[in-house]
Amino acid sequence: MDTELAHVSAVAAAPTVSGRGVAEAFVALADMLVTGSDAADFMGLLAERCVELLGVDAAGLLVTDQPGELRLMAASGERARSLELFQLRYAQGPCLDCVGGGEVVHCPDTDGAEARRRWPRFAQQARDHGFAAVSALPMRVREEVIGALPGAPLVL
Repeated sequence: MDTELAHVSAVAAAPTVSGRGVAEAFVALADMLVTGSDAADFMGLLAERCVELLGVDAAGLLVTDQPGELRLMAASGERARSLELFQLRYAQGPCLDCVGGGEVVHCPDTDGAEARRRWPRFAQQARDHGFAAVSALPMRVREEVIGALPGAPLVL
């Protein structure tokens, strides 16, 4: 079964997202803000809700810090966390391209020639972690790209 990872990552053929699902996600996130939850809990819930709303199997949240370095803020599971950290350590992968270019990056086949050419180490690592496809969506504050949401399907 093929699956897909999101940084805030997205998939090429996005599922239909119900208005109710989006509303429920915003209510849960807003509730965390007004009750004084810490940032880590908030980011964790955001990653989990991205999995639900984007219809992917995993999601991570990479955000730039004050010096402009990307940092992993949250992941929906250990495999997503490990792959995101790999991407940061080896400076290759769709999230880095997404943040650098400010555009959605979608890789429909992590075993394909394009993925192996663009991100040789990352593509292999993604496959080793069970991700057949990966995508990254830019996160913005006004016009500035501040991070990426990765997402992916699993392929086991």
